[in-house]
Amino acid sequence: MRDMIMLFVSAALVNNVILARFLGLCSFMGVTTRIETAVGMGAACTFVITVSAMGDWAIERFLLVPYGLEYLRTVTFILVVAAAVQFTESVVKKVSPPLFEMLGIYLPLITTNCAVLGVCLLLVEGKFGFIDSTWFALASSLGYSLVMVLFAGLRERLALAEVPRLFAGPPIGFITASLLALAFMGFSGMATN
Repeated sequence: MRDMIMLFVSAALVNNVILARFLGLCSFMGVTTRIETAVGMGAACTFVITVSAMGDWAIERFLLVPYGLEYLRTVTFILVVAAAVQFTESVVKKVSPPLFEMLGIYLPLITTNCAVLGVCLLLVEGKFGFIDSTWFALASSLGYSLVMVLFAGLRERLALAEVPRLFAGPPIGFITASLLALAFMGFSGMATN
């Protein structure tokens, strides 16, 4: 049980896909202007990352490795991600049309979100079993969602603050993101005894 908790904390906080691995920065900067859109994108990415990781694990384990087709890993993983995104997009469009409109182009762009593919490739590199893969993917995606929502809240506050004209817009956003990354570095000592 302790190993599962440490894996969760490591994936969500210590090795956060956005702040430590710098994956998914396009949606991180593009969707985090409002908390509502950040929550929606986080939920969509959580679903896509977790489902894709489970599908990619099965494809890697039962198709690619046994038949020596590891060189097709990236292509097959992208196909699984694209299928999960298509499903997610149709569900969001049906369940919450306003959220679908708010997310706009960013929802179909989850297919090319490097955080989604990155987590799946990290699972292969880590040689996790199915349960650990699913747990790692869920933790990584929840860490992604947490950072998206925190950053959206900070950006909403920054929109109301007086910022020097030179730093207004993306520059203050990147400065804030770097400070958030420094705060998350504080979790790095949690794994030691």
